[in-house]
This record gives sequence, structure tokens and C-alpha cells, in this order.
Amino acid sequence: MIAAIKPAGSNTRGLLAYLYGPGRQDEHLDPHIVTGFALLGMPDPDRDENATLTELARHLDAPVHLRNSEFGRPVTDHVWHCPVRAAPEDRYLSDTEWGEIAQRIVEAAGIAPAGDDLGCRWIAVRHADDHIHILATTVREDGRRPKLHDSGIRVGDECRQIEKDYGLRQLKKGNRTAARRPTQGEMHKAERLGWEQTSRAWLEDRIRAAIPHARSAEELLAYLEAADIVVKPRRGPSGDLLGYAVGRPGDVNKDGEQVFHPGGKIAPDLTLPKLKARLESIAPEEHPTARRNSPASPWRLATDAIDTLHADLADTGMGDGGSARAQAHITALGELIEAAAQQAPAALRAELRAATKVFARAQRSRIRAEDRAAHALRSAARDIVDTATGPDGSALAALVAAMCWAAILAGRWHEAKGHAQQAEAARQTVQHLQAAADVALVPVLAELEARPPREQARLTLASDVRAAVPDQAERILADPAWPALAAVLADAEARGHKPHRLLKEAAAQRELDTARQPAHVLITRIQHTSHNPARNRSAEAARRRTTRTTPSHSHQPGNPQPATALTTPAPGGPTPGADSHRNTR
Repeated sequence: MIAAIKPAGSNTRGLLAYLYGPGRQDEHLDPHIVTGFALLGMPDPDRDENATLTELARHLDAPVHLRNSEFGRPVTDHVWHCPVRAAPEDRYLSDTEWGEIAQRIVEAAGIAPAGDDLGCRWIAVRHADDHIHILATTVREDGRRPKLHDSGIRVGDECRQIEKDYGLRQLKKGNRTAARRPTQGEMHKAERLGWEQTSRAWLEDRIRAAIPHARSAEELLAYLEAADIVVKPRRGPSGDLLGYAVGRPGDVNKDGEQVFHPGGKIAPDLTLPKLKARLESIAPEEHPTARRNSPASPWRLATDAIDTLHADLADTGMGDGGSARAQAHITALGELIEAAAQQAPAALRAELRAATKVFARAQRSRIRAEDRAAHALRSAARDIVDTATGPDGSALAALVAAMCWAAILAGRWHEAKGHAQQAEAARQTVQHLQAAADVALVPVLAELEARPPREQARLTLASDVRAAVPDQAERILADPAWPALAAVLADAEARGHKPHRLLKEAAAQRELDTARQPAHVLITRIQHTSHNPARNRSAEAARRRTTRTTPSHSHQPGNPQPATALTTPAPGGPTPGADSHRNTR
């Protein structure tokens, strides 16, 4: 059940004309009062042929007129309007039940507190099966104004309790971080102009798409202007940026003037101070060109960056400092998903864009983010949008799988913090990312399955699986992608890695119990990990021992030397060492 308190109005008679009228599409059937502040003697134009809308308006406005005659300053914007709508799947509610619901809502709002005979005058009008409209005039019988501060929160809490009491669909409790719903006027304007989105929704998408490209608020506004967004900055006498508003091209008012929307009215996390905190959190000591010249691709560096947030998100019982770091990582994760959506192949773009839109709700909460904690993740997002080359198949699959796991952890973190709306948004994001991950893996699996290891090598690798992840071994070996996983393990072994160790590390990084296809998870993780040269740990230990004892002879005969990474075998060719029998693991 949704109760949407509208902005205050000043014309009681005009609102009554709408409630008792036919509606914009003749949807108002049998409008009538189901309850009110005093039903006895209440004029109802639909039930009493002698009653008029003007008479009913005067009846409701009586305390307002009395106060205005007693005080020199008249009351303006005194009309309180709150439609209350049930969910489409909810059962039919009688007039009596709707009347009880309306009474509870005006009590929660402070319009007519329980046991207070001097509250505001109000009525509840029903003109359809699934909703009512509550109209009140916000001057009490004693001439005072009601205390309506935070009335929306109280009404929302009461709606959640009403849903339980009446057996209706139970919605998630809000926490004042949602973007504003589009108004009827905005939706009708978009429909009239043939726009798929309202102006605010359209502008929100453009701002979020621009964030990974900018490193300051000034740069963000410049990027928006270059994208033909109408930008209206607000500056102080010194020229410093104090605020901003943006407008959609072609969105004008009745006088032909551009309509502007402040960032905070588009979404709570798009205010100038919050954007500055995010955009200017990148450490200045590393120039972006240095990162772009790194031998590792931005897509692989992004996967490495995601690994840094797992500890913060996994520890749901952390204190305020840890929560601030986790919130920062979740915010930056949304920027990384946006960056990947812009640069990914066309086959993945639709699902990644859908994930970006949904995850915007999970990016913000009431916890203040420590934005500098997400430096690595945010840098990775900016490197991806700056790169001129797309990802190779395995790097893309690894990144999308890592983002999917990070979104799962973000949902768990929000759920542990009691952020129901954000947790639900994260769960929906996971569905889109899983779909994208499935698409990204198709060419990778095809290439791997074309060159499976020989039978003896596969049997040996199966033994590695049983030893490294005994609880999931049967699921992994029964997975249709097991031959591809065996090829990945053989490739890694050819580079000098130990399959047993890689399997244990991959299983530790991403739990397999919740994985739909554990072999897919292991393929992406192991391909990413084995892309780097293997470490010869015994050689490293020997070098450390030698360095401590004989610094001038660090490479003595007999000490094991680091293994040299072997070249990846060509598709379809034999895998070096793949069919050799290993006596030790």
C-alpha cells in the first residue's frame, strides 16, 4: 500500500472538482465519501442531491476562513492531499475498511491525532476500487497549524503495519534515500512529447553515465554540456561552484523557457557536495596515463580492484568506520558497472545497462561514505572508459563474474544493515549481471572445450578438485562446463601454477554454495588468477634465507630458480604437460 503525500495546495474546491469529476480518462466511478472528521451533517455531493462541491469546500475550509479573519496574515497552501493505493494483487477492500485505513493515516500524519477533538477537518473520497484520496485543510479547530514535519515517514510506517493487519502485499520500509517519483504532470508531458522517460529520469541516466569520465565537478558539468545537456551552474562572487541544475533539451514551460532540475531533486546522491566527494577522491599521486600504460589491461585491473572490497562487504558487523568504507565501495561499484556497460560488447550492453539503473538504488544509504577508501575501484572505472581497446573474452568474463559476486555481497551487507530497499535493488542487479556473465562466457567456453586435456590429465585434475574443494567436488565434476574447467587448469599448470592451490584460492575468494554453476565461477576466477606468472614459493623462501645469511651470494648453486612462465598453447593444439602424470601435488 502506497500513500503519496502531494505538495500542499491552496484550492480546496478545485481538488474536490477533480475527485468528484470523471477523471482524465473517465476512470472515476461512483465517487463518494467513505469517512471524514465528522460524518454527521457532512455534505456529500454524490449521495445528497442538494449538496454541492462549493458547500463541501466551505465546510472543510471553515477553520481556515476563521483564522484568516482573526489574523492579518492569511494562511496559504492549506490543502493537504494524500492518495492511498493498494497493490494490484491485493484483495478488494470495502468502504468500511478504507475508512478505517484513512483514519489511521490521518492520525499517523498528525492531521487528526487520536483522541484530539480539535484536529484538522478531513475527508476520504473513494472513486475506484483500489484507492482513496484523503483531503484535509491544515488549520485545526483551535486555529493552530498541525505538526506535519516528517509526516511522510510516519505515514509510511503506518502503511507497513496496515499491510500486515489487513493481509495485503507487504512492501519494504523506506529510509529516505529514494529518488522522487515522477509527478503526473511529468509523466503526461513525456507521453505528449513521445519521450520514453520523464526529464528527471533521463537526466539521471546521463549524469550517472558521465561520472566515470570526470575527475571533478567542473569536469562533470563540462562533459554534460558536451553531451548537449543544458547546464546551469550557480557560482559565488569568487567564481567557485556552489550548485548546479540541468535541463533536458526541448523541455520547456508554457512560456517557452527551459525547465531546470537541481541535482538533489534528480536523486539524493547527485547533489554538488556528494558529487565533489566522489569525483575528487582519487589520489593525485598516480597520473591516469601511467595506469593506461600498465602492461595489465584495465579490465583485469578492475577485477583486481573488486577483490579489495570483499573484506569490507563480508564483515557486516563492522563499526562506523568499516561501514563508511563499505558504503564507499558499493557506490564505486555502481560506477564500475556503468563504465563496463559503456565499453562492453553490444551483446552484453543491455543487461549491464539494466544492472546500472537498478543498482543506482543500492548505491546510496543513510551511511556517509568514506570515498577515498574506494580509490582503486573508482580508478579502475575511469581507466575502462578511457581505454581505446575492448576486453579479451576471459578478462570480460572475469570482470562481470566479479561484479556479480560483489553485488551479492552488497545485497547481504545492506540486508544486515536493515536497508531493505537497497538489498532488493542489489538482488535485482545480480540477476542482470548473471545474465551478462552467461553471455560473456559463451565464447570462452567454446574456445576451451575445443581443446580438452587428454584423459589421463583430466583424471588427475579431477583428483585435484576432490582434494581442494571436497564439499563441492561432485557438483563441479557433474557441471557441463567441467571439460572447459579442466582445460583452464591444464593451461594454468603449463604456466607454472599448481591446480590444487588455484582451486583452493578460487573457492576461498567466492563461495560455491550459492553458485548456480560452480565450474563457471572457477573458470573465471582461475583464468584471472593464472594470467599472472606463477610464484615459485620454495624459490622465494630460499632467496629470503640466503639473503639473511649470505647477502653477497643470493643465487648459490643448488638453490631452486623461479619457474619461467610458458606460452599459452594455441587453440586446438596440445597442452604442454597436460597429459603428464604428477606424483606430488
